[in-house]
Amino acid sequence: MAFGIDDAIATGLKVLNKFIPDPEAKIRAENELRSALLAADKGQMDVNKVEAGHRSIFVAGWRPWIGWNCGAAFSIHFIILPLTQVAAIYMDFVPPVISFDMQSLMTIMMGMIGIAGMRTYEKFKGITK
Repeated sequence: MAFGIDDAIATGLKVLNKFIPDPEAKIRAENELRSALLAADKGQMDVNKVEAGHRSIFVAGWRPWIGWNCGAAFSIHFIILPLTQVAAIYMDFVPPVISFDMQSLMTIMMGMIGIAGMRTYEKFKGITK
């Protein structure tokens, strides 16, 4: 389940509705809440831009590192393990069953695919180089 700015605003409005009876004061408080949340979001985007543009792989390379690790985990789970199990069966050897936490891997991978999809959209529209 994603938790975004709209969810934070909705939660904040529930609290505001209990403590602020004046409708105009509620609107002002809602606008201040939205501004604060958007400012925090913009601050994070600025940090992301600086981080992504850094020359050091230890600063800018964490995203590709996560992507390569997810790709490697998918390869191991869906290609290497099944092939080794089939080979082990033909050699009359029963391999141990390895459990894989696919839920965590899928959460990370789907988030990255979503981000990659937005990057593709930006490139398609000519927003970025």
